[in-house]
Amino acid sequence: MTKQLRTRFYVEAVLGTLSLIAFIATLINPTWLEALFGVDPDQGSGALEWGIVAALVVVTAVFYVLAGYEWRRLRAASV
Repeated sequence: MTKQLRTRFYVEAVLGTLSLIAFIATLINPTWLEALFGVDPDQGSGALEWGIVAALVVVTAVFYVLAGYEWRRLRAASV
């Protein structure tokens, strides 16, 4: 019997990749928030952008760790 990855793995992997892309985009162009919404909530200090970068690092790590658990669960079940 062949075991397959659950949909949860794919969701976590895709969300992790999207948050990684957002993280890299924020590092490259930290003013994307002001450009997208037309507001400057931190009055140019950059604190909001660094907060977004920190949050995206955490979100990316969490999604990839969760996807890794799913991957290891499948490998353990197939042994």
